[in-house]
This record gives sequence, C-alpha cells and structure tokens, in this order.
Amino acid sequence: MTAYGALAGVYDALTGDVGYERRADYLEKLFQKSRIPVRTVLDLACGTGAMTALLTERGYELIAVDASPDMLAAAREKAAGLRGEPPVFLNQSMPELDLYGTVDAAVCCLDSLNYLTSPREVQRTFQRLRLFIAPGGLLVFDINSAAKLAALDGQVFLDETEDVYCVWRTEFDRRSRCCRYWVDLFTRQADGAWRRHGEEHRQRAYEVEELRAWLLEAGFNRVRTYGDCRMSGPREGEQRIFFSAIRGR
Repeated sequence: MTAYGALAGVYDALTGDVGYERRADYLEKLFQKSRIPVRTVLDLACGTGAMTALLTERGYELIAVDASPDMLAAAREKAAGLRGEPPVFLNQSMPELDLYGTVDAAVCCLDSLNYLTSPREVQRTFQRLRLFIAPGGLLVFDINSAAKLAALDGQVFLDETEDVYCVWRTEFDRRSRCCRYWVDLFTRQADGAWRRHGEEHRQRAYEVEELRAWLLEAGFNRVRTYGDCRMSGPREGEQRIFFSAIRGR
C-alpha cells in the first residue's frame, strides 16, 4: 500500500474543512512580518496544489514540488486557467529538492514534514532548502505536534461524501515516535458499485527544540514558533505548530 495513490483523486473532497484561504492569509502575515519582499515562493510537498493556486492568484510566482505523481497531476489540473504566472511543477521528494535557482520564500504546509520519518531526512531537507532559498529569504512550515501524534494512538476516524467513504485507523509507536495511519477508501463507480483501496501513511513526531537545532545547523537563523495560525507562541498541548526561519547570509 502506498500513500496518496488512490487518495489523491478524492483528497480535496475530504479536506473541504481545512480552511486554505485562512491559511494563505496567515502565510502572508508571516511574509509581511519578516519584512522580506516576497515574489517567488516554493510550495514544498504541495499536494493537490490548493495553496499553490491561492498564492498564484494573489500575485506570487510559484514553484510547486511533490513526491506523489498522482497528487502532482491533481495540482497541475487545478492550476489550469489560474490568474497570474503559471506555476512550475516538479516531481521530487523533499530531501532531494533540486531547483534551477532560488526563491524568496519556501512554505511547507499541513504537517508534510512529519511524513519524513527519519531525522536524517529532515536534516537533509533543511540543507536542500538553504541552497534554494535566497540569502535572507524566509522558510515557513508547520508540523503535527508530538503531543497530537501520541494522542492519536488507537483512534479511528471517518470521512465521507456521497461518493467516497474513508476510514482512518491509527497506531502510535513510542519507541520509533511514528504514527501509522491505515486508510480504507471506498469510492463509488459510474455503475453504482463501490471500489475499495488501501493505503498506509506514516508520520514521525518531532520536538520543537530538535527542529530548531537542525535549522540552525543548516544555516537558518531567527527561528520562531507559533500556534496554529496565530502570531503568538504555541500553547501547552498545541496540536499544530508553525515555524518561521531566515536563511542566513
């Protein structure tokens, strides 16, 4: 079972409550807070390209990168006919990021970094980002907190629409700090029959201080943490934590 194969085609239908507009507003607040002129933006692990599309229509020039060909195909389709400069799409994993030049800012949204289940992969990703963010440029990403992932152990979640039925079962391993999600996805076919797909997703819990240390080691500075879409710091037990950092000169 692979992640984001069958799920790519129904991802948008199942994530209608994410609030992308509000999150795009928040990213722009962090752009403005940094006082860095931001024109070119890397959307790392762009998924189906919802944030790519929003930022493009707000006047930014986007490079969108994702490791899943299926998610990237959905992102390309979504970008057709957008106002603004057409995004550039690249099929790459985060640790193997390789751009043709630099960007003013990079964003990595919706806990995509947690999908890197090896600390070495996270460190490598930060190193690659430093290469392709311009000196003085901005990095923004968010994570599912360690507290959130640990609390998911043994949980079952259900998402459904008229044509999609999706069950998520979770297990958290405290030794590996990994949360495994088993996904059973049922989609209604044109003839009314239902087709079943299975996927497995894994996310690793990271502590704020280890991520901060790896950012500093990679050459970033002014590392700041925030609560979920807030301009203040994370609270105890925060479910989602945002990071911002400046690429050192």
